[in-house]
Amino acid sequence: MTGEKEFQLGWKPAWGGLQTGCKLVEVLIASVVPMDICIELVHDFEEVRKTVAAEVAQLRTHASFARDLIARSPTLRGVEALRARQPWPIGIAITKESCSVADDLSTSHKAGQTLCGDLLTFEVRALDASFRWHFDAARLPPKQIDRMTQHLQALLRGVMDDAGQPVGRIGILPTDERAYLLEDLNRTAAPCSYERCIHELFEAQVQKAPEAVAVVHEKERLSYGELNARANRLAHHLIERGVEPDQPVAICLERSLAMVVGLLAILKAGGAYLPLDPAYPSARLRQIVDDAKPKLLLCDVAGRTAMGAEALADVTVLDLETAIPPWAERPASNPDPGTLGLTSRHLAYVIYTSGSTGIPKGVEMSHGALVNSLAGIGTSKLRTLQFATLNFDVSCQELFICWKDGGVLVLLREETRRRFSDLLEFVEREAIERLFLPFVALNHFAEVWRTQRVQLPSLRELYTAGERLQATPLLRAFFEAHPNARLINQYGSTEISVISEHHLAADPSCWPQLPHVGRPIADTRVYLLDGHGAPVPFGAVGELYIGGAGVARGYLNRPELTAERFIASPFVEGDRLYRTGDLARYLPDGNLEFLGRNDDQVKIRGYRIEPGEIVAKLCEHAWVREAVVVARQNGPSDKHLIAYVVCAPEAGSDEGDGSGFAGALRAHLSARLPDYMVPSGFVQL
Repeated sequence: MTGEKEFQLGWKPAWGGLQTGCKLVEVLIASVVPMDICIELVHDFEEVRKTVAAEVAQLRTHASFARDLIARSPTLRGVEALRARQPWPIGIAITKESCSVADDLSTSHKAGQTLCGDLLTFEVRALDASFRWHFDAARLPPKQIDRMTQHLQALLRGVMDDAGQPVGRIGILPTDERAYLLEDLNRTAAPCSYERCIHELFEAQVQKAPEAVAVVHEKERLSYGELNARANRLAHHLIERGVEPDQPVAICLERSLAMVVGLLAILKAGGAYLPLDPAYPSARLRQIVDDAKPKLLLCDVAGRTAMGAEALADVTVLDLETAIPPWAERPASNPDPGTLGLTSRHLAYVIYTSGSTGIPKGVEMSHGALVNSLAGIGTSKLRTLQFATLNFDVSCQELFICWKDGGVLVLLREETRRRFSDLLEFVEREAIERLFLPFVALNHFAEVWRTQRVQLPSLRELYTAGERLQATPLLRAFFEAHPNARLINQYGSTEISVISEHHLAADPSCWPQLPHVGRPIADTRVYLLDGHGAPVPFGAVGELYIGGAGVARGYLNRPELTAERFIASPFVEGDRLYRTGDLARYLPDGNLEFLGRNDDQVKIRGYRIEPGEIVAKLCEHAWVREAVVVARQNGPSDKHLIAYVVCAPEAGSDEGDGSGFAGALRAHLSARLPDYMVPSGFVQL
């Protein structure tokens, strides 16, 4: 009923007295023993029955053993609970009682009862094969027990109707629960807001307040009107150079007013901006350019240097820092989307993320999907820090959540961004009101604040996404000291931008250790499905599939991967679902709890990483025969990558000063991958 293939229960057999040859001694008997079950959902009921029967037969021989003897065994499975003197959360008990017709199917725990499950016990009465639930009513509401009873009854009916079908395909959801999961929890329809282009949100503010400050960088600032005019002149020039809807236009600049002007100009010209980080190795940038094939590249000196001559050979370069740009005399008016043939269905950007095959993949996101994702986020005119790099999709939130409400976007230098002591002082000095930080960066921000004790009275909203949020003592202390600031936990990915968010309570002492991610935003549908694409029961763990207006078009030049991850919805005609690979479940109040991944993908500093891509690059080195890359976590904000490598004999050993194989492999990867994808440790096997 949970869709799980492996689970552990506490098992309490029917007590049948002493076994032959046993002596009566006073000793603590393990009346509850560990039952470790592994079944295949593709098996039919008879195969599952045989698997369970074999496990039960083995357990019967342990039922009379002393508890301490079982706990000391190095070979028996599932003895951890015995060693810790902790009960199993779920158990099965077989009793010799019978059930009268008037008996209830469930009961809450009562004082004096000896049960094998701390949370839930399933009692099977051997004399008449009836069953009964025993549960902790403080943690399991009776309504959930009623649903479980319906699931069990449906499962048994399915077996009786066709015992030969795979147990994983037996439908156990009653009609009302299925409707609740597929329809009621997805009633997110809202007045259409996504038939606009993302830059039109900015242009609307230009009309409202052209003199208001739109962007600040050090001592420079531009009003909404000035920024719009500069972007329009460049946009008209790009149109003359042949930019048209859905065409990628690369942009590789350090943070500056020119970067913001260039991004807006690409959108206004109808192109899709393709962000390239000047901090990336030139080999990585060249790989992206070779795949996306942009005809134009907007850059500065740093961008030109980072790209390298080889990557620039097949692309036309426009230097946005030129003293007298050729577009200076172009019209300052907005390009007409109608004339360009530009609609909300065209691409706004192509952002590349890590790929499991060793090749990064470009996510194609439309204007309409972005507008829908951002429409309900942030409703205040706030000074917003532009922290994320452009190749991280959160940067789009920073820009357009700020501009759609008439706020001020504040740019910072890369050195300040990397040194959190300087960042903290910058946030104070610039009176930043809205900040976006992935969890690891947020926790480190709070750690530095604890040392410096700089007060941030202007701070109002702090958004976090990209990694699972943990309510650490550092975060609680930070927000207790800043009662006017609210923490907002978001869920999303590059393929769907933002699909849910949760505003945590003002009192940090009320926060759970692992806050949920809220409910789907407007015009977004969420489904938790099993391995066969069927909805899992309410409260069970399933893979997240996302539908609605915020879903990306697909992956650039990767039709097979697009077909695999973006599928036609079986629930809403004409809708598409993105298969996230994330695991989640519904909490009793209908909010979503994110639980992790169903594959090897990890998040480091908010960036999505496919370990397979790192392995592929490692295996390009002449010394490497085989490699595995895994994520290790020593603390809430200390997740890092470790590479385990089987090397050829000529690799030698690491000498501790970076001159051995570890130093060579680190240098090899640093020339090909972003710094966040380079493992912090290398272990030679």
